[in-house]
Amino acid sequence: MRLKRGIVTSAKSNKTAVILVHSEKMHPVLGKSYRVSKKFHAHDENNECKIGDEVVISETRPISKLKRWKIDKILVKAAEDIKLKDDLEIIKESKPVIEKPEVDEVESKDKSNPEEK
Repeated sequence: MRLKRGIVTSAKSNKTAVILVHSEKMHPVLGKSYRVSKKFHAHDENNECKIGDEVVISETRPISKLKRWKIDKILVKAAEDIKLKDDLEIIKESKPVIEKPEVDEVESKDKSNPEEK
């Protein structure tokens, strides 16, 4: 029976939690280690897991299309005020590095100097 340790990233579904598991691998040619992450859907019978909890999952028989793991233990309970943001929300909040000029500014520059083209 395989065991994995990860963090709960989503617990919205009934009796299901999504667990993010990080592991390190070695590059076959360069020999450098790099970090790989993968998400697993795990069965949570009593809906005990919350976002941010650190859990241990174990491999089990297929429960549904995506669930092949079940939650064995909750190692560390997260504080209740933790909210993980989606990647899209982080992108929306970040400011663009290069600001595009307004359409009116581009047209006014073209009209003022027609000989430079």
